[in-house]
Amino acid sequence: MTQEEGSIKEKIIKATWELFFRNGYDNTTVDDIITLAGTSKGSFYYYFEGKDALLHTLSDVLDDQYRRLEKEMDPQLGSIDKLLLIDYEVHRFMEDHLPLDLIASLYSTQLTSKGDRTLLDQNRKYYRLVRSIIEEGQTRGEIRKDRTISELLKYYTMCERALVTDWCLNRASYSLTTYSKDTLPLMLLHFRT
Repeated sequence: MTQEEGSIKEKIIKATWELFFRNGYDNTTVDDIITLAGTSKGSFYYYFEGKDALLHTLSDVLDDQYRRLEKEMDPQLGSIDKLLLIDYEVHRFMEDHLPLDLIASLYSTQLTSKGDRTLLDQNRKYYRLVRSIIEEGQTRGEIRKDRTISELLKYYTMCERALVTDWCLNRASYSLTTYSKDTLPLMLLHFRT
């Protein structure tokens, strides 16, 4: 990809998220995105099959939060506390900054997608960070060793997705941040040595 092509794609992604945040997913059209990005329909469809394909870039937005948290996290913090911290902070970010319809739309398109499922991509920053925290916890003797890192990673990510899914199903009728803060420690009792 040339620098110009990257620039066009980045403009489309930036315009999309600006419109998604401002208008919501359902009230944003491809024509709106093209206009704000200052590009053509041909360019849009060269990079993306449609609006749903751009929704999958929400994983990138969330991974930016995980990168930030990794840089800011106290290395002396216990591994279980690190897992709780990243859960709490990203759920707070989702609750405060992402419209519910965007999160619900991402989850629903992931369920019906015949192609890539970005939420399950093990190469995402999210998975790499959680894996490294679990590995660190096992090395420190804070997390059980009778289960593999992959098993514990799967359990943790499943618990997080369950919290977000339930919150979406209940149309954000309660605080995701508070519920996660109260519930995830119980779920992570399974991790302790």
